[in-house]
Amino acid sequence: MLKNITRSYSTARPRVGILMLNLGGPENSAAVHPFLLRLFSDRDLIPLPFLQGGKTNLLPKFIAKRRTPSIIEQYNKIGGGSPIKMWTEEQGNAMVNRVSELCPELDVKNYIGFRYAEPLTEDAMDQMEADGIEHCVAFTQYPQYSCSTTGSSFNGMYRHIIKRQKEGKPMNMTFSAIDRWATHPLLVKSFAELINKQLDTVDPKDRHKVVLLFSAHSLPMSVVNRGDPYPQEVAATVEHVMKELNYSNPYRLVWQSKVGPSAWLGAQTDDAIKGLIKNGNKNLMMVPIAFTSDHIETLYEMDIEYGEEMRNEFPDANILRCESLNMHSTFVDCLSELVADHLKSDGKTIPQMALRCPMCTNPTCGPMRGFFSSRQLPQNIVGCSKSEEEESMKSFG
Repeated sequence: MLKNITRSYSTARPRVGILMLNLGGPENSAAVHPFLLRLFSDRDLIPLPFLQGGKTNLLPKFIAKRRTPSIIEQYNKIGGGSPIKMWTEEQGNAMVNRVSELCPELDVKNYIGFRYAEPLTEDAMDQMEADGIEHCVAFTQYPQYSCSTTGSSFNGMYRHIIKRQKEGKPMNMTFSAIDRWATHPLLVKSFAELINKQLDTVDPKDRHKVVLLFSAHSLPMSVVNRGDPYPQEVAATVEHVMKELNYSNPYRLVWQSKVGPSAWLGAQTDDAIKGLIKNGNKNLMMVPIAFTSDHIETLYEMDIEYGEEMRNEFPDANILRCESLNMHSTFVDCLSELVADHLKSDGKTIPQMALRCPMCTNPTCGPMRGFFSSRQLPQNIVGCSKSEEEESMKSFG
């Protein structure tokens, strides 16, 4: 009996978990305050001057409490909550179905790890362990790397791994990472297809006049001046998409979602729309170039603040918004190819992952980068999708 159990275990497929990392969003009104409190408490994301003393984190608590009513109102205008979990689940399920076809030797399952909303990244990691996952692929859903987004998620993972070790409960999973994919050909193709789909709705005589406004979440200039790679990686995505479109339209890269009075990366999306219209450009299209699904930045900021409200202010303007990636078939192929290619490789990140920002002061950043940049796939996973033909060719030497 023992021999049969041993034999069954030894031939079982390796269990791989794909942890899809993102910021997350509250699914209902009750989840808004906890979401904001986690967000404003994260020094990796927003470099607020924290108040110290008898109580810590007083400033994030104050800001979260103050902003909760207005944010609830915004979510009520887009259906009562964020759809980001729904989209991530659908994307992950479709991705894993495809990866399982490409890698039948592996038992692959997708998980969600949100930074500020449930399911939280740390809870997802514990669940993966409980499910018997042997290897975790930390797969950022931010195509362009920033220390404030992907870096924050990786820092959270690293801190949790160290915490478990200190508690005497080290994680048994091995790890590897997909840390950026700003210029992946299928990501570029996805954007180009969705842009062309929206351009097809424009009068043919005006199609070439439509100004494409590639809008991405902004960053505080204090983060940019530290040397964060995000602006250049977003710009790289834009340039590749325009090349795919054969530079068919005029375009600009603009930035949205500024918070607080400090200087942020600009030009701001709303200011750019107003300025372009005043300069005589009546046809504009916003393209959410740094988001992989719809959420409050697209459904409220773009569609309502920059769309409906701007149309009321400028009734002669034609202000469009390109669809988000969501479940676009080419984008699902992109996610699947990224994971399958990772599982076929040694799992190492590119050298960029190991490089800290020139003026980095985050004590977690260096060890985290050292950890993820030194990870690779275990030998029982590498080369998962080799075909029988490839294996037979190897026997001939």
